[in-house]
Amino acid sequence: MAAATPADTKGTWTTSIDKGEFKRKESVFRNWITADGEFPAASGRYHLYVSLACPWAHRCLVVRGLKGLEQAISVTVVDWHLAERGWTFTDQKPKCERDPVFGFERLRQVYEHNDPQYGGNITVPVLLDKQTKRIVSNESSEIIQMLNNQFNAFSATKEQAALDLYPEDLKAKVDEVNAWVYPSINNGVYRCGFATEQGPYDKAFAELFAGLDRVESILASSRYLNSNDRITLADVRLFTTLIRFDSVYHGHFKCNLRKLSEYPALYGYTRELYQIPAVRATVDHQHIKEHYMGSHKSINPHGVISHGPPEELLDQPHGREKIGQK
Repeated sequence: MAAATPADTKGTWTTSIDKGEFKRKESVFRNWITADGEFPAASGRYHLYVSLACPWAHRCLVVRGLKGLEQAISVTVVDWHLAERGWTFTDQKPKCERDPVFGFERLRQVYEHNDPQYGGNITVPVLLDKQTKRIVSNESSEIIQMLNNQFNAFSATKEQAALDLYPEDLKAKVDEVNAWVYPSINNGVYRCGFATEQGPYDKAFAELFAGLDRVESILASSRYLNSNDRITLADVRLFTTLIRFDSVYHGHFKCNLRKLSEYPALYGYTRELYQIPAVRATVDHQHIKEHYMGSHKSINPHGVISHGPPEELLDQPHGREKIGQK
């Protein structure tokens, strides 16, 4: 069985506030899919519950797409609106559908079916074993590792099967980057957006833009975070935050020192990743905006959904081909 890695400690938007500071709780279900373990890899056996708005769930969809696992691992998209009682299922909104496994109305019921005494956060993503009806994992940082290396036999093409987003020779670098990108950027935008006192906001704001400046410096001379020629899980994890930055985090979460579009390397890097067909297919700007601005009543009480920036800007030439070349 693979060793557990440090969790991203993600939660729902109702995760606790401690002295004005946004705090995430640890994920609870931390099982692993392995070749010879309790949860063996198999095509058609596993199901992902996701929100297209959530960057943590989005990671899983990106890796699933890059690895060509769309036919091997099924997906259900929840309603973009996060209600008081948590994520719900609907077939009345684009790309959303009813729960095909249990027929439940709420994601909470999936958790409680797995553990009737469950009292923790109801989060996405959820990787479910349809055969045993058990939750394998709700920790995205570990789900993407499983998708990367445990389902190669079921990838759509040989090239996708051979793709390794967490290669042995780069693992230490990937882990080192994730160790500071997560608290300063991935979670940093939430620490800004949900801070209820000035001090915690100021601290998160400073760390967020210090982190973005650090990434900008790396990407000015390297095409990707850990390599000039290979995308890794670190790039996937960063991308799902960056693609939401100008549309929701900059204004909605008060992350407004600079827009992403004001960072030449970061913005070009984001456009390059977005323009990969398997990645583009996972991005839904409507779900992102409707969720953040419609669900967070404490931040946006009237629920007015903003329109910009124009999505077509992401299709502009990225110019990343020559970065890092001598």
